[in-house]
Amino acid sequence: MTSLKKVKLPLEQAYRWEKAKADDIYLTQPMGNGVVQEYTWNRAIGEARRMASYLKSLNYPPKSRIAILSKNCAHWIMTDLAIWMAGHVTVPLYPTLNSDTVNYILKHSDSQLLFVGKLDDWDDMKAGVPADLPCVSYPLSPKTDYPSWDNIVAENAPMQEDTVREPDEMATIVYTSGSTGQPKGVMLSFYAMGVAASGVAQALDINPSDRMLSYLPLAHVFERYAVEQSSIHIGSQLFFADALDTFLEDLRRAKPTVFISVPRLWSKFQMGIFKKMPPKKLNRLLKIPIVSGLVKKKVLTALGLEYCRFAGSGSAPLSGDIINWYRNLGLELLEGYGMSENFAYSHISLPGRSKVGYVGEPLPGVEQRISEIGEIEIKSPATMMGYYKDEEKTKESFTEDGFLLTGDKGEIDSAGRLKITGRIKEMFKTSKGKYVAPAPIENKIIGHDAIEMVCVAGADCPQPHALIMLSDETFAQHGDADFRKELEPSLLELMKEVNNSVDPHEQLQFMVIVKDQWLIENDFLTPTMKIKRNIIEEVYKPLEDKWYAGRQKIVWQ
Repeated sequence: MTSLKKVKLPLEQAYRWEKAKADDIYLTQPMGNGVVQEYTWNRAIGEARRMASYLKSLNYPPKSRIAILSKNCAHWIMTDLAIWMAGHVTVPLYPTLNSDTVNYILKHSDSQLLFVGKLDDWDDMKAGVPADLPCVSYPLSPKTDYPSWDNIVAENAPMQEDTVREPDEMATIVYTSGSTGQPKGVMLSFYAMGVAASGVAQALDINPSDRMLSYLPLAHVFERYAVEQSSIHIGSQLFFADALDTFLEDLRRAKPTVFISVPRLWSKFQMGIFKKMPPKKLNRLLKIPIVSGLVKKKVLTALGLEYCRFAGSGSAPLSGDIINWYRNLGLELLEGYGMSENFAYSHISLPGRSKVGYVGEPLPGVEQRISEIGEIEIKSPATMMGYYKDEEKTKESFTEDGFLLTGDKGEIDSAGRLKITGRIKEMFKTSKGKYVAPAPIENKIIGHDAIEMVCVAGADCPQPHALIMLSDETFAQHGDADFRKELEPSLLELMKEVNNSVDPHEQLQFMVIVKDQWLIENDFLTPTMKIKRNIIEEVYKPLEDKWYAGRQKIVWQ
C-alpha cells in the first residue's frame, strides 16, 4: 500500500487559489452561439462568497441539505463551494432523472433549497420538485420565475470570513444511481473529498498546468473527485461542454492534458475516425515508420487529444481491443475502479504499469483483499460515513474490521493489480444447476465494432444467451435484410470464439439482437450509463421460451 501524503481540504485550497492565482482562468464556460465566459479564480470564489452570503441570510439550520439539479457548468462548481462556505451540505441530482426520483431524493434528503441549472428535460422533471421548495436558477437554466444567480450575486456582498469545515463534517450526500431499487444516500465527509483529490494528484502527478474538460455528471462521484475536486486541490483549469452537437468543438477548445470518459464515448470516437479512414487503411499507414507519427498526431488532433498525457475510463469495462487501439495511437488510456461508497477512491491503472483487463492498483492509502467467496473488500480513507437514514444498511455494508463489501468478484495479480470478474449478486443459476457470472462473458463480446451494449442472461434456462444492442452507427439498419446477412457471419464467429474460451456451462446458446435502444430515458440504463440488468431481463424474459425453441444461433428481435 502506497502511503498518502498530507491531505488538504477543498475550501482550504479554494481560498488559497483565490489569492495565489487570483487572475488565472479557472472555469471556461460556453454560453451558446459561440460565446464563451471565463471565470478567474478570484471571480469564481468571489461569486461563491456572494451566494454563500445569500444562503446564510435564509437562516437555515447549520448543515442543512441544499440540492443541485443541473448538467455540468461553472455555476455547479461555484454552488458546491457556496453551500460549504454557508455551513451546509450539498445534495447533487443527476440531470437525467425522472420526476419521481427527483421527488424521492429531495424529500429523503430533507433538502431546504434547490439550484436549477442547465437541463434538457426540465419540463419532465419539475413535477418532482415540491411546490413549497425554494429554488434558484442559473444563467443557463430553462426559463423559470425563480430568483436568478446573477441577481443574487449582484445584490449580496461577499462573505468575508474564510469558513472552516472540519475534516469529519459531512460535505455531501451522493445518491447512488439506483440500478437495484431506490437510490441510497451516501454520506461523504470533507476528509474523504480531500483524500481523494490529494491521492489522485499524487498517484498521477496532476499539476497546475493540466487542463480538463468536465462533462460526465458531477452528480456522480467519479467526475466529482477526479475532475472537480482534483482541479480545486491542484489549482488547474476546467473547461465545460456546451451541447452534444458541439462536444468535439468543446474538446478541441479545451485541448485537455487529462481526459476522463466512459467506454461508450471511446467507442464513438473510434467509429468516428473509422468513418473518415477505414480501419485497414489506418492500420496500414500506422505500420509505415515515416508516416505513422504524422497519422497518429492527425488522429489525436482531430479528437482534441493531441496534448493529452493520459486518459481515464471508468463506470463499465472497456474492450481490450479499444484500449490497445488508443495506445497504438500514443494515448495512454487507463482504467479505474471505485464506488459511490468510497467516493470512487479505490483503484487506478498507472502509466507504464497498466495491464489490459485489470482496473489497476490501489490508490495511496487504500487496502484491498479478496474474501473466501471471492468478493473484493476495500478499506479506503475516502469511505463513506454511512447511508443517510439507514443505519442497518450501513452496518450490512462493512466487515467487522471495517472493510467495505463491494459486491464485486475479483482477482489480484502478483503486482497487486485488480481484475473484476463479475458481481456476486449478478451470478445466476441455469436449469442444470450451474452458476454463471455474466460480466466476464460480456467483456468478451463488447469489443465487436457493431455492438454498443450486451447483457448475458439465462437464469433457469438450459444455457446462457446474450442480449445485444447495436451501436448508434448500425442500429438504424436493424431491420435491413442485407445488413443482417452481412453482419451475421462475424457474430457467429464471435460466439464461437467466446464459447471456446469459457466453461461448457457458460457457453452461449444464441445471441439476440434486440430492437429496443437501451437508454436512460426508457429506464434501461442508470444515469451513469450502466445497464439495469433486472429491467432488461424482465423485459425480455417472456420471449425466452420462443427463442430457445427456435434453435437459431443469431436471433433478430
